[in-house]
Amino acid sequence: MNFAICDCWCHPIMDRVAIVSALRHLNRPSVSRKFSRKFRERRTRRARRPFWVGVDIGGTWIRIAASRGPRRVTTTVVRADRDLRRLAVLLRAIWRRRGWRRGDVAALVVASRALWTPRERRALALTLRGLAWRVQVISDAQAAFLGAVGDGPGVLVLAGTGSIVVAHDGRGRWTRAGGFGPLVGDEGSGFWLGREWLRSLARRGDLHTVLRLVHAPDTVAQIAALAPRVLARARRGDRPARAIARAGQIELAGHVRNAARALALRAPIHLSWAGSVLEDRWFRSGLIRAVARAGVRARWRAPAARPVDAALRLAARLAR
Repeated sequence: MNFAICDCWCHPIMDRVAIVSALRHLNRPSVSRKFSRKFRERRTRRARRPFWVGVDIGGTWIRIAASRGPRRVTTTVVRADRDLRRLAVLLRAIWRRRGWRRGDVAALVVASRALWTPRERRALALTLRGLAWRVQVISDAQAAFLGAVGDGPGVLVLAGTGSIVVAHDGRGRWTRAGGFGPLVGDEGSGFWLGREWLRSLARRGDLHTVLRLVHAPDTVAQIAALAPRVLARARRGDRPARAIARAGQIELAGHVRNAARALALRAPIHLSWAGSVLEDRWFRSGLIRAVARAGVRARWRAPAARPVDAALRLAARLAR
């Protein structure tokens, strides 16, 4: 007696055999490692495309911007440390938190306060070498100028925690006026306004407030934080506060005149501003009038970009 096997019973069995065989093949160590390696390489290439970083170090805050092409990757703001020798440690901690490695960062441009000479800039750049392929350090005032004014001639007034006036002739020559720190200068800055207010309180016998702030852990930042209140009082007509604000405006206007004369800039001079104090419209209007009274014919323009954006733009150029 002959029996015939129907093909309709064989096909499902053969399909199941083929599936099991394929699964066994994929689970072989060599194959799984191959697929895993390819996946990791593809993911790494996608995640590790080089980018560039700009850093703006002010008296109170550090602003960090990273970009890859036209797209901003991230922006970070942290409190500044007055000691620039600790900057490398602080930035390395941020790099670790972000998962950045030296190979990820094609270029790093740091715009720092308290730096003006090439020697000072080179010394800080040496401490940052492990953070990027290329590192450049410039003055925060120069970055603020490039962000606010651009590459042409003009003058920038920077008044935040500290203050400085910088001028550029558009052909590579720079000069400065003021900006010698809280002990010697920084006229018209947040710290200067706060300190003058404390002096007026001391003359009126309010020693409790004065002593509390003089002995605070971060004296400069704590005293600079008084500036918004001083300017608010000045706007309301408080005589001591108004006298302090006007004195600061006159000091800054004198710096503008001196910087413009040093480079023999032609009138009308392109002027702009940067810093938290000059974000106050009332104080800025008083400064504009003080500059005119100082004999400077100026054309004032709002800042085109922030200092951190200028540092980021320079980093993009450095990365090419």
